[in-house]
Amino acid sequence: MHNNNRASIVHQLGYAIRHPGRISPHLRRLTRNAWLRLRTRDHVDYYRAVMRSDVARGSEAAVGSKSHARWLAMGRLQFDYLVRHGLKPDHRLLEIGCGNLRAGRLFIDYLDAGNYYGVDISPDILIAAQDTLSDHDLRDKLPHLMPVRDLRFAALPDETFDVVHAHSVFSHSPLHVIEECFRHVGRIMKPDGWFDFTFDRTEGQEHQVLREDFYYRTATLTALAEKHGLRAAFMDDWEKLPSKQSKIRITLPGAARPADDPGQERQERRRRAAGQAGHVEHRDAPAERHRAVTHDRDL
Repeated sequence: MHNNNRASIVHQLGYAIRHPGRISPHLRRLTRNAWLRLRTRDHVDYYRAVMRSDVARGSEAAVGSKSHARWLAMGRLQFDYLVRHGLKPDHRLLEIGCGNLRAGRLFIDYLDAGNYYGVDISPDILIAAQDTLSDHDLRDKLPHLMPVRDLRFAALPDETFDVVHAHSVFSHSPLHVIEECFRHVGRIMKPDGWFDFTFDRTEGQEHQVLREDFYYRTATLTALAEKHGLRAAFMDDWEKLPSKQSKIRITLPGAARPADDPGQERQERRRRAAGQAGHVEHRDAPAERHRAVTHDRDL
């Protein structure tokens, strides 16, 4: 969580004093972004141009990973979390902002063939995603990779996805882009499906930096989801993991509420059932084991 306004002059001056070596790279990025904004018509077009520039310097850095080890670790973090929360091989998953398949390659390997769908506004990063598929011998899993120009999901059918996932997408999106997603995502979700997204959280003033990084209060995003008939829950268990972003889960009205710890919830159900059967369960059952798989801004 970030309580400081990173767009404020005070914060920027203090940061420059503490990190003088980062002043020149910041100024270069500031100049580049100003030039790109002048040449693009809206935020999606602008951020597509940002990604084109970043991918030219390296696809892993373009999705925010400072090293290959960090790229692997962040992909694993996303994958393990969704599996722990109930993602199954026969589920159909949509990853918004799939990037170069940092987490996507794990989802593709884990899911049944044809059950992974990845969309991204950047054709350049999707070319890098194809390289990931080839490098990790995942072509036979028949993933669907699709460039998009918005978040209306116009080419995707109704009630298709058990899980929708967006890591480090809304952290780079102004509010009208997020609202567009909320307006349409419910149509493509199955009635008992869920949509997890991360965001840069602040409890102070909402702000943006370089039109690349956007900081929101939790209440802003949950209220926006509810405006479009969705139910939003802040995922407290994600806060315990090594990620600088926070996570919200979206479900449809009438769906089961998300649990912070599915294993604990299962154990509690077993204890209640045991009590109704007239005996007390003295020892919790072993935690369910999931198949391990070795394996878009990094936050």
